Amino acid sequence: MSSVYVMEHPLIQHKVGILRNKETGSKEFREIVEEISMLMCYEATRNLPLRDVEVETPVTKTKAKAIAGKKLGIVPILRAGLGMVDGMLNLVPAAKVGHVGLYRDPETLNPVEYYCKLPIDADERDIFVLDPMLATGGSASAAIQFIKDKGVKRIRLMCLLAAPEGVQRVQNEHPDVDIFLAALDEKLNEHGYIVPGLGDAGDRLYGTK
Repeated sequence: MSSVYVMEHPLIQHKVGILRNKETGSKEFREIVEEISMLMCYEATRNLPLRDVEVETPVTKTKAKAIAGKKLGIVPILRAGLGMVDGMLNLVPAAKVGHVGLYRDPETLNPVEYYCKLPIDADERDIFVLDPMLATGGSASAAIQFIKDKGVKRIRLMCLLAAPEGVQRVQNEHPDVDIFLAALDEKLNEHGYIVPGLGDAGDRLYGTK
């Protein structure tokens, strides 16, 4: 079974509170999502392996550390996942970015892929899938499967908020994918929204209804 990491850092929790506030406008909402994503990236990459390198300072040569070999990839689920990309890139600017687009079939209610563009060497990278809201888990689980179908083996899922139902589904269907959260909420309501949640992340990011 995969691990679930709920990030308790005070700065992350403080900023999640701002996102939850219905009075927070789109401009501030976008900025806070970017900031939380950057802080989450810092925490989620804590265990990346390091190697020794030699550098020359203005004074002398010395041993230093560099990330060992593994390359990173960032794959937001359209459209709300786009809001998390810049925060990640602020810390790992060399990461390559792919995109996955899904829609829900009105008859079967199953997620259908309409767009999937990954880095050419995605199968050699550690991939972070970005999805602000992990509600039922259907879209995230489908996106992860689409990425696996492209040969990717190392995947992590990063979300701002999650409901227990969504976490359980992803763990059941992808027990090899660790999940990183800024907050784990109480439940889903009858409309499939996370409670207490923050509303529709895409609408709040881009000012749509």
